[in-house]
Amino acid sequence: MTEYLKNAWKKLCLTISTDLELIDSLGLEIEKQYSLKIRHYHNLKHIENMLLQADSIQNEIKNWEAFVFSIWYHDIVYKPTRKDNEAKSAVLAKMRLKQLNIDEKTLKIIQKLIISTKTHEVDLAENNDNAFLLDIDLSILGSNWNTYEKYIKNIRKEYAIYPNFMYRKGRKKVLQHFLERETLYFTEIFQNKYEKQARKNLIKEIELL
Repeated sequence: MTEYLKNAWKKLCLTISTDLELIDSLGLEIEKQYSLKIRHYHNLKHIENMLLQADSIQNEIKNWEAFVFSIWYHDIVYKPTRKDNEAKSAVLAKMRLKQLNIDEKTLKIIQKLIISTKTHEVDLAENNDNAFLLDIDLSILGSNWNTYEKYIKNIRKEYAIYPNFMYRKGRKKVLQHFLERETLYFTEIFQNKYEKQARKNLIKEIELL
């Protein structure tokens, strides 16, 4: 982990627990999971980028604790060949965060936030926390082309098990699904910041597939 990540994890956990041994243990597990060789994009750098984006909109978030824990755990279980990564990540998050004595209501919110990253549809609509989480998760889509190109190369590496004809078909389906949405981003902040560039990037990637 970078110093930023280490400090961010400890600062978050210390708001609810003083058990430094447990906090370090959970942090090491997170580091190990996100550092697996299969991860070329869904790794610690992705988590750090999401946390930095979260910091910039902290005043917009209603349940900061649930929001940030969901960032840390949303991809903790990740196998490109499986379709239950988010569900398993949510279960693991509940198991681990229970040890920090997080209340049941907050645990349920964290689980729902994590599971929503599978379909990228807002599941919790009483505030914009879920919408912001999904927007942050997809903020990479609105990056400059050089950054986006590195992103798509890393995604391809994660799906290296699939031959090109299968990967291209599946990837194109995902991209077209996003383009068919009225907006890629749910919040006005992210629409203004990334929507235009994201659509350009997706269209360009489809042309290159």
